[in-house]
Amino acid sequence: MEFNVNSPVLYVLVAVAVCAVLAQSVYFLIKAMKRAKELGIKKETVKNTITSSAIFTIAPAMAILVGVVALSKSLGLPLPWLRLSVVGSITYETVAAGNALEAAGMSAGTTVTDPSIFVTIVWVMTIGISSGLFIIPFITKKIQSGMNKIGMKDKKWGEIFNNAMFLGMISAFLGYVFCDVGNVVKGDLTGLIPVCVMATSALIMAICGTCANKFKIRWMTDYALPISLIVGMASAIPYTSLLS
Repeated sequence: MEFNVNSPVLYVLVAVAVCAVLAQSVYFLIKAMKRAKELGIKKETVKNTITSSAIFTIAPAMAILVGVVALSKSLGLPLPWLRLSVVGSITYETVAAGNALEAAGMSAGTTVTDPSIFVTIVWVMTIGISSGLFIIPFITKKIQSGMNKIGMKDKKWGEIFNNAMFLGMISAFLGYVFCDVGNVVKGDLTGLIPVCVMATSALIMAICGTCANKFKIRWMTDYALPISLIVGMASAIPYTSLLS
């Protein structure tokens, strides 16, 4: 039997996992509504909270959908659908999949036909992101406690420490963005594509932030990230045509 990244069997397995997660969401939603009733929270307040939460998931979901479509060319629809639906991150999954494909001697956009390569990519995408599930329960409380102590002793240093941790996380992705820039001296301009995409996303984020603050557009604050993600991904198309 020939391996197929869009095999019906994969769709069924992924659907089972996604439905299990959705069932958990519905279960906790019902529990939360019952608890709100016990606490005497008004139905209107609960309804507004549910409605606003549902609305503000649309834009991030669109950005994730773009990631699923981008990965589907090489990995089919089931795997990206699963990885970006259950404990997934578009910033991690795309990088992990790209690195795994490159290690296998394949380029992004090439459909995987070897099941061993496909399984390897699945493990690379899954193990890295799953580590947080085991680390967070044991380490997060200690880290948070230490950060709170620093903030209580010196608020300024507490803010610096928080910002430093955030920038440290971002720097891991910056390395991936700039890793091929050196090829420009060899006449290969493709290394500039991720840099241009990042610059475009940053510009859009800055514009959204400025508009939100200057014109008091509250919804733009919530939608700034997905908007910058979508525009950045879309900009990769003309940049690739121009620089390839």
